[in-house]
Amino acid sequence: MPDGKNEAKNSTMNLTIDMGNTRVKYAVFDGGTVVSDGCSEEFDEAVIDRILAAHPGITQAIVATTRGPVDDTVALVRRRIGRCLRLSPQLPLPIRNGYTTPETLGEDRLAAAVGAASLSILLKIKIHIHVTLRQSLFQYHGGNISPGVQMRFRALHDYTAALPLCESCEDQTLLGRSTVEAIRQGVMNGIAFEIEGYIARLFPQIEDLCVIFTGGDANFFVKRIKNTIFAHCDLVFLGLNRILEYNASEESRR
Repeated sequence: MPDGKNEAKNSTMNLTIDMGNTRVKYAVFDGGTVVSDGCSEEFDEAVIDRILAAHPGITQAIVATTRGPVDDTVALVRRRIGRCLRLSPQLPLPIRNGYTTPETLGEDRLAAAVGAASLSILLKIKIHIHVTLRQSLFQYHGGNISPGVQMRFRALHDYTAALPLCESCEDQTLLGRSTVEAIRQGVMNGIAFEIEGYIARLFPQIEDLCVIFTGGDANFFVKRIKNTIFAHCDLVFLGLNRILEYNASEESRR
């Protein structure tokens, strides 16, 4: 990884910030490549000062959120860096947004769609499962949302009297032979079969269908799904960086 002094002299760098429900994740880009990333509970002066100390070449940033107003964060970044964009339905994008209610579309979903602009389908596995269908390189057509891994485990524990709270597992069996194993395989296989059902329906409709997994739980499902797929955990960051570069170029003004 380049040292801070050389970065300041030789390159322009971007900071992408994804403020989720429980954590703030961030990544530093140099020439389209992630050179540093991290996460914290909040994004405060100590965090950004630490990032800039390591990467003083950062000259612009973008903030996306699923947790509500982030005006204070945007103002903080602008004081430290200068140029900071706030992802919103009004911000020019390199793809068309076909969502009928663009103001309710999750910003992480939109960024992931931009990051997967050369693909036909995006399956996002996180707190929820987002199944996003894009039939062209230039338009987001929409998607579905259903309970994801942790939500399903939590629901089985919270809404029953005796079932334990379980976690994700890499073991693959069709039927569990204990209560814990039955819960784990029920959740993991249930999600895998749901995804395979979407893929089976979409393959006849879309030529050269491509599938990509992203999100914290993606790696648990790559081996379970019996189709050609690809896992990319930085997809949201890639989309945010693309949107930032798009708005800094002449493309957005054409």
